[in-house]
Amino acid sequence: MSNDGNVGETESAVEQLSENTVEYMLFVVENQQSEARKARTRLETIRKAAVELVQSLTKDYIWQREGFEISLKSEHGLLFLHGTTDYGDAIEDEWLIVYILCELTKAHPDLWLRVGDSDGEFLLVEAANVLPRWLSPEIDRYRVWIHLGKIFLIPLSSKGGESEQLSLLQAVTFLRSNPDALIHLPAIDSEAFHRLKKYPDQISNSIHHALVTIPRAVAYILHALPKTIAPAVEHFYLRDANSLKPILSSSASLQFPPEDLVTVSVRFSKTLFAQLKSQRFDTPPRWEALLRKNTNVERLSKEDQKKFEHLETGMKLTCGFEMLAVNAESSKSRVVREMAIMLEDLQEDGSSCLPSDEDIKLWENAARDDDDSWLDINYEDFERELEGKQAHASSSKAASGFGEAQTQENLRKIVSRFEAFLNDDDAGLDGAELDRMDVDDDDEDDEEDQDEEVSFDEEAFSNMMKEMMGIATANPKEGGKARKVETAEDRTDSDAEEDRDIQELASRMEAELKEYGTLQLDPPTTERAIKSKESVEKEKEKNRSKQKQKQPQGKGDHATDSIDDEDGEVDIDYNLAKNLLESFKSQGGMAGPAGNLMGLMGFQLPRDEDSGSEGEGGGR
Repeated sequence: MSNDGNVGETESAVEQLSENTVEYMLFVVENQQSEARKARTRLETIRKAAVELVQSLTKDYIWQREGFEISLKSEHGLLFLHGTTDYGDAIEDEWLIVYILCELTKAHPDLWLRVGDSDGEFLLVEAANVLPRWLSPEIDRYRVWIHLGKIFLIPLSSKGGESEQLSLLQAVTFLRSNPDALIHLPAIDSEAFHRLKKYPDQISNSIHHALVTIPRAVAYILHALPKTIAPAVEHFYLRDANSLKPILSSSASLQFPPEDLVTVSVRFSKTLFAQLKSQRFDTPPRWEALLRKNTNVERLSKEDQKKFEHLETGMKLTCGFEMLAVNAESSKSRVVREMAIMLEDLQEDGSSCLPSDEDIKLWENAARDDDDSWLDINYEDFERELEGKQAHASSSKAASGFGEAQTQENLRKIVSRFEAFLNDDDAGLDGAELDRMDVDDDDEDDEEDQDEEVSFDEEAFSNMMKEMMGIATANPKEGGKARKVETAEDRTDSDAEEDRDIQELASRMEAELKEYGTLQLDPPTTERAIKSKESVEKEKEKNRSKQKQKQPQGKGDHATDSIDDEDGEVDIDYNLAKNLLESFKSQGGMAGPAGNLMGLMGFQLPRDEDSGSEGEGGGR
């Protein structure tokens, strides 16, 4: 198969995919070329079957941004079904689409499909450890096809060579003319589709019901159009200063003022609920009177704490609907435009069309409030999971782990793959083996030649850093002699240039550290520091006089030097220690440079006893 102009066209089409967007193409492939009219009829039948399948599977499912939609498309002489979905932050939406597509191929034996996103063939990313060596990211586009729920690969042609790229037309032509040459590896199916094992149960497991206290008009809209929850939460999550102006104003007219509040159960996706709960949000002026009563939440009873959480979550959700309603009539989303029509009816009919308290009690799951402990993370369990170890169940209490079971499974999968990557026996001394098809292969020889000429004197750099930090180096004279010998015998012009670069780097670091006061050794900032230094000097004098009396002549100087060395080692850089501790404290119990540095040196610094009370909802 030779490359042609179609490759560039298809490449540019893929590049136009926005971030977090999945694209799917469905083809009817037969051994003999069928008439266009028959192909169109067959594709329309598959499209209707896809719509029915999606409706049955996702009746109560909440898409983050867009749902699954396909339409007939003609391009490059090909007739096929095509669709794209923007899944936003909900990666589960993308995998639900993959599941739907796989189910379609199982039901229609003549159906072949290709699915990809802005990262390209993302199914191959999942199966990276089991892919054949010839399949590189540079040539994998349009080589990955799903048929009968399995993955098939289009191999390289004998003429094309290792740099061969396919166009969409070439790929479909190969499927029709030479299907027996396709490659199917069960290991790729197992790795690429491992996330699909949780479906279809995951569709219902991804839903979370929570009680919220909101205006009656918002409850009315959510009951009639439950899928408006997604754009409302996203408007709140992605809010900006302009959209918040009417909400933060004390006089602006609001579509949903905090009046006539009711507590109802709202259906979220877990992604949406986490986005809403995780956001810190200053109370708007109109809501202050309601929330001020419960400012000291810790002193409230558990029941009152729950009511406060319902009100706080409802406030955030109402603000999201307020921002959504501003331009609802011109929205691209059909459900949002339907909401705009409902708002117009509300303005005309008034509160007469709103549900009463008795009506709300009759709604399905009206009082349902699911456990949200899946939001909590036990960091000890999290570290155990990172190490690939499961928490051991005690005799009295089983280990609960953290988050959801699926989250733990995904994390273990990541850890196991990372360990497999690090323990790759095929990797050489230079680390991970780069793909033979890397686009930078032409420059590798030049880079290797340059690398051979580069050397790094770690000892010299270490001594420079110690001198800059004010730390005495061991045997400086001996080190100086060693450097002189090296200079006389082994050093080249490139070595001298490297030393100048290191010296320049050290000078810049020293200047920056001095600017922040890190290198001011024991500054006499307090009377205590001055007295401490004076006492050290007096102690030195006493030790010198004692050593002179005890030691024979000629050995006193050496003893004095050793005492000075010991004193110098005890001397502490106050600012350096202070900055280290402040840097560690600023991490707030999370990982950070100071904690990592101390950990590498074998130190485990204690946490502040009061640090746990500083943040709200520390576990979330």
